[in-house]
Amino acid sequence: MGDVLSTHLDDARRQHIAEKTGKILTEFLRFYEDQYGVALFNSMRHEIEGTGLPQAQLLWRKVPLDERIIFSGNLFQYQEDNKKWRNRFSLVPHNYGLVLYENKVAYERQVPPRAVINSAGYKILTSLDQYLELVGNSLPGTTSKSGTAPILKCPTQFPLILWHPSARHYYFCMMTEAEQDKWQAVLQDCIRHCNNGIPEDSKVEGPAFTDAIRMYRQSKELYGTWEMLCGNEVQILSNLVMEELGPELKAELAPRLKGKPQERQRQWIQISDAVYRMVYEQAKACFEAVLSKLQLARPAMEATIRTDMDQIITSKEHLASKIRAFILPKAEVCVRNHVQPYIPSILEALMVPTSQGFTEVRDVFFKEVTDMNLNVINEGGADKLGEYMEKLSQLAYHPLKMQSCYEKMEPLRLDGLQQRFDVSSTSVFKQRAQIHMREQMDNAVYTFETLLHQELGKGPTKEELCKSIQRILERVLKKYDYDSSSVRKRFFREALLQITIPFLLKKLAPTCKSELPRFQELIFEDFARFILVENTYEEVVLQTVMKDILQAVKEAAVQRKHNLYRDSMVMHNSDPNLHLLAEGAPFDWGEEYGGSGGDSGSPGIPEAATHSEKRRRAKQVVSVVQDEETGLPFEAGSEPLPPASPDSVTELRGLLARDLRAESPPPAGPLLNGAPSQESPQPPAASEASSPPASPLRHLPPGKAADLEPPKPSDQETGEQVSSPGGRPPLHTTTEDSAGVQTEF
Repeated sequence: MGDVLSTHLDDARRQHIAEKTGKILTEFLRFYEDQYGVALFNSMRHEIEGTGLPQAQLLWRKVPLDERIIFSGNLFQYQEDNKKWRNRFSLVPHNYGLVLYENKVAYERQVPPRAVINSAGYKILTSLDQYLELVGNSLPGTTSKSGTAPILKCPTQFPLILWHPSARHYYFCMMTEAEQDKWQAVLQDCIRHCNNGIPEDSKVEGPAFTDAIRMYRQSKELYGTWEMLCGNEVQILSNLVMEELGPELKAELAPRLKGKPQERQRQWIQISDAVYRMVYEQAKACFEAVLSKLQLARPAMEATIRTDMDQIITSKEHLASKIRAFILPKAEVCVRNHVQPYIPSILEALMVPTSQGFTEVRDVFFKEVTDMNLNVINEGGADKLGEYMEKLSQLAYHPLKMQSCYEKMEPLRLDGLQQRFDVSSTSVFKQRAQIHMREQMDNAVYTFETLLHQELGKGPTKEELCKSIQRILERVLKKYDYDSSSVRKRFFREALLQITIPFLLKKLAPTCKSELPRFQELIFEDFARFILVENTYEEVVLQTVMKDILQAVKEAAVQRKHNLYRDSMVMHNSDPNLHLLAEGAPFDWGEEYGGSGGDSGSPGIPEAATHSEKRRRAKQVVSVVQDEETGLPFEAGSEPLPPASPDSVTELRGLLARDLRAESPPPAGPLLNGAPSQESPQPPAASEASSPPASPLRHLPPGKAADLEPPKPSDQETGEQVSSPGGRPPLHTTTEDSAGVQTEF
């Protein structure tokens, strides 16, 4: 390996790569500095005007996976240095970095791991044929002839390969198909989480970065979605550089590689990985330097914005009116002829699998709580409650139990539309919907936990406890029905904008983009950091198509098959104390109700515990995924509970389901027919505002949610909360910080 790199990546070529990388980064970071001021202004305006989303019905867990291990077990890894397969003890901690140890003894002795893999940007391949095809496409002219030795041999029929277009590849194999399926679900969860690497509570840095990426690529005539906008900022920057640098290097070096086709392929993978590491380190240093510079300048910028907020808004509105007068006739014709006819088709393609996925989330939640209730009946009531609730609390982060929900998104296709609108891959939309599913599941579970914890304070008997669980389940499902409807409608609007806006910008660019510089003179010099002509132009273009998108989603809500609520009614005056309950300390079911929680291997960690105690206890944490089937080599797990009598279980489950259906009608029924909710009916709200927020495109790049709700939303709330426009609830799980973990690329 060293010979290959020293031959093809000598000092002169490394210097050339560094210079080329520096040039790309410098150009991009100019966009980032410009967008930072705009994002800061939009954030402060949003905070002052308070035009946020209504308060969600379900509660939100602040620390969903503190000190947890999601999955652990053994797998075989291919060692490229000696070309041998080795058994590795592997686990996935709360930050979703796949950690590989020499063996379990090394893990227990706290020996440093052999590798920590951040899987952002990777794809999972389950066959060597898939892998060889991708490798062959990455280096044209190296397709192996039939009968020749492949680049890799797997000792079993069940491989899992992590493939990246630029970075190192990882090769694993399992002994059985069941193991392969489980690890595939776990690794796909890792990829999904790591791809969503920019924290969503970042109201300035995150939007500024994603907007800068989009603006930079549009300056290179690259519109549409970008599949490699995944990971944290440095990983995305590295992908951006490799998008330009990779083809150039390939053209230079490919003819110089020696050996058989598979050997040349192996050499190119090594070279590409080495270059990616170089680019990553340079991008990290540059980005951190610019970010520090902007953070130092931020207080002065905030002072200017607070002082001149009204003047900045007036100046921006004046600029927008001038751009609108110029662009509107052309944009409306383009929307009418090239976008409007296709919106229903795009929406239908998105809605079918998404609605099925959210319905599956509801079904899985109902089944898990019902089964827990049956266990409470059969296993002695509250004595076992801590153990059951400890498992239920991590339901949303159980890759295998959530897999049936995620799989509903796999059939998503935009046949015929994908090429027209330059959508590189539907994976952007699949992963975003799947993240929403996980969030809604966790919100439902946490709301159930909160209400049950409150009920337990009354000291219910076994029979009362079971009835309370059933009643709370009904209540949470109503809240889930509303929240999932709101989340889906917002997701559909975001996806439609993400598909159509780049298409419109590309269509309008030849006639409009060259005219934009003349509008610069309308911006006062003191406000130039907070108002950009290009951003205002995009907002005007967005407004031309927004009304068609809102109308399409509103019409879809009338269709019973999608289980969406109409936007015609608003609910108030319900359960004002529920959100106050969530302000307390996190629940520790194992400690509080489990009795033997410490021995079960999944204890909570008290707030007063020292750091060393936390680390010691973390070693004892059971994986969220436990060994629920025999014959699989998972290291962590407990024995399954003895089954109850089949007759009694079937009968009780039927009675619970029947009672629940009788007391809680299907979510879509009465509301889709226009009838008011049974709990807090209100008169129809005013017509939905059609004007978008101040910076409607700031979250549109793949993997980030867009704040596209109208200033005064009128979604019908079917739960029990006060609908408050004054603040925006955190609907998304914040990406865990992986400080102290050395990520291997």
